[in-house]
Amino acid sequence: MKEEAKTELGAIKIHKDVISSIAFIAAQEIEGVKRVGFKIFLSPKVLQILGIRCPGIRVSIEKNDEVRLNISLVIKFGYNIPEVSSRVQENVRLNLEKMSSVFIRDITISVIGVERS
Repeated sequence: MKEEAKTELGAIKIHKDVISSIAFIAAQEIEGVKRVGFKIFLSPKVLQILGIRCPGIRVSIEKNDEVRLNISLVIKFGYNIPEVSSRVQENVRLNLEKMSSVFIRDITISVIGVERS
């Protein structure tokens, strides 16, 4: 499914993989985030074959073009989990709105672990 906009020259389509990539990078920018997604022991080529570009991020686009994200995080030990999670939500929202103009319905953060840095 793709996010689509029309211009006088034609359509602009933003695939949900692009939304996922932006969210993945934006989440990693936040201090206190150890990792986005699960620890994966597969090579990048195997992940690509399986269709997994950004492990730990699920994107769904509703019929009314509202985007919902679910982001799995591992937080660094010693950081405040709700604070880091909230900053991830805000950074992801800001970057997606700035880069793609999509409407973000919600961003759910699932903290799946805490690890030393």
